[in-house]
Amino acid sequence: MTEFLALSVLAYVAGSVNFAILLFRARGLGDPRDAFSGNPGVTNVYRQAGIFWACLVLMLDIARAMVVAFAAIYYLDTDQAPLIAFFLVAGNRSPCFHGFRGGKGVANYFGFTMVVSPLDAAFSAAAWLIVYAIARKPFIASFFMVVVLAAGMIACCGHSLPSLLGTAGTAALIVHGHLANMKSLMAGGTGQAGS
Repeated sequence: MTEFLALSVLAYVAGSVNFAILLFRARGLGDPRDAFSGNPGVTNVYRQAGIFWACLVLMLDIARAMVVAFAAIYYLDTDQAPLIAFFLVAGNRSPCFHGFRGGKGVANYFGFTMVVSPLDAAFSAAAWLIVYAIARKPFIASFFMVVVLAAGMIACCGHSLPSLLGTAGTAALIVHGHLANMKSLMAGGTGQAGS
């Protein structure tokens, strides 16, 4: 129980470090949340700073998530790993270091799943690429990616209550983060609000 509580806090705190915000500040670019979608995630970094910085943020998000996942797998029972993923994504969504206004958590969930189930992570990346090629909407592609990630998490971590709660909670956090996109699309807009 002590290990679980410690890793839950660690995951939330780690997720609360937003690399996009920190890199923008270091480069004197202000806050990535102040332009375009207002989201400090990979897509918005790409819009504001270009492909190099977007890729750097993506790699840092994935690497951080992988470190947290390795710790979860090492110290906890496998079926508790999805709960740690939930706290990681919660930190990314509502970061304590950045006024509780964060990203969507997709890259973090992907990085976490790369450790727990690398094959499912690869399938999810393929799903994102295929759906994006068809729909040209990052948030729609992200939904399909998250479905594959969640299915892979349950397949690897089992159907116990902690596994199901962690997986469902993480997916719900990410979907909730895209509500503005869905409302925009349903209203006849571009569906890029907050993407």
